[in-house]
Amino acid sequence: MGKELSIALLAIAVVGLLHSTGAMETHVVGDKIGWVVPPGGQYAYESWAAMHHFAVGDLLVFNFTNGDQDVARVTKEAFDNCNSTDPITLKTTSPANFTLNTTGEYYFIGTKDKHCELGQKLATNVTAEHGSPAPSPAPRGPVTYVVGDKLGWLVPGGEQAYAAWAYGKTFIVGDTLVFNIVNGTQDDVALVTKPAYENCTTNSTIAVYKNSPVSILLNTSGEHFFISTYDRHCLLGQKLAINVTSSTAQPPSGSMAPSSPTPHGTSGPGAAHAPFSSAPSRIGSGYFTFLLIAHKAFLYIKEGMTVTISKNQKVLQVFGQRNKKGSRKKTGAT
Repeated sequence: MGKELSIALLAIAVVGLLHSTGAMETHVVGDKIGWVVPPGGQYAYESWAAMHHFAVGDLLVFNFTNGDQDVARVTKEAFDNCNSTDPITLKTTSPANFTLNTTGEYYFIGTKDKHCELGQKLATNVTAEHGSPAPSPAPRGPVTYVVGDKLGWLVPGGEQAYAAWAYGKTFIVGDTLVFNIVNGTQDDVALVTKPAYENCTTNSTIAVYKNSPVSILLNTSGEHFFISTYDRHCLLGQKLAINVTSSTAQPPSGSMAPSSPTPHGTSGPGAAHAPFSSAPSRIGSGYFTFLLIAHKAFLYIKEGMTVTISKNQKVLQVFGQRNKKGSRKKTGAT
């Protein structure tokens, strides 16, 4: 009887161990892109992390070029300030593996020159084991979001920049968007309809705000669209689309009211923005890879255009010099 009980307990332990092991996941940071200085800035790895669920027992794998890159686990303060002087752990050989063995936040940065400042940094939040029931989230109060964070509101390297910033964030009625206009009097932010957003139509706006910082209270659910009305700014990526969901949270009496808009073009259907579908938009798992590839392509094309222009300038200079020599010969002959 005692032997049978021991076997039964051993079987239960083995099954439990197998279940725990099978539940662990391996996350390759950045997927195929790996651990690099991302052209999209810190939003690149923020977007990647937003698409994954990290639990106790999971493994993070950092793939990078030895000698050119490294990865350090650091404190939150060191992460925020890109301080690599006293890391918790530093790994210089790829692949670098980190086991997430406790719940809470983990912070990683690249310690090479300016790599962290340029966006080679990752923050993850580790929850309990996979499959464990998540506690019911407590209702949150209104949140103020600074659009683009430190980047501010400007012409970025393509529309993916603000899409990456918005990805993973939850906007609810009562929240506030703050646009810090970087270019001062040479820029603005406009609330527009979806067709105007998609086509970058600047002469048909709902409201236009010019005085930075611009604070806009999200008082209706649905999709909200923002662009810059200045020449080609929207076409170059200065545009933001968000989806606002309803909530029982009441905005505090001290919430910032929207800045006073100035008339611009033909107004839309009244001051109230008619809400679109409140269903949250979904971005596929390949979004992070697309973001980095798009930025690399943008930089590659820009660099190629510069080289081509330089070559053409040299050709024109040589051609002009030859013409001058020919003119001198003709003048001497006469």
